[in-house]
Amino acid sequence: MASGAADTPEDELSIPRASMNKMIKEVLPKIRVANESRELILNCCKEFILLLSSEANTICTEQNRRTINSEHVLVALEKLGFADYRQEVEAVARQCKDITAKRRRQSTRLENLGIPESELLRQQQELFARAREEQMLADQQQLQQLQADSEMHAAVQLTHTDDEDDYS
Repeated sequence: MASGAADTPEDELSIPRASMNKMIKEVLPKIRVANESRELILNCCKEFILLLSSEANTICTEQNRRTINSEHVLVALEKLGFADYRQEVEAVARQCKDITAKRRRQSTRLENLGIPESELLRQQQELFARAREEQMLADQQQLQQLQADSEMHAAVQLTHTDDEDDYS
């Protein structure tokens, strides 16, 4: 049996090792952490996330909701005995919201350009017109080349026919 077939969905869930290593280096920059310890930390994090999300899901279900929101997670932290971390978690949640909002604002390219939409539309139409002109020119050149090739082919055919007439 292949190893992939035996894996359960829970076995596949994990935090990327690179992310975990980065977090460990940020928290403990001058301390070496053995690979076995890293693996243990990784498994503890995975287990904590599963436990917290399961508890938040239970709270969400009890409230007849279908989406777990931050309040469900905060209540789950308290129920699991981590009430002391509530303020820190709320601060991180605010930071995440701020970062997400900032990314959304930055992702609207039109607003970042500082060019009015009417000017952008004018530039777009100008580019389309230029592209049409270039395409028409290329089509004309191709047609002229085809006509020249056709005329040359006809001339060769005519010369070839004349040569045949000379030998008859």
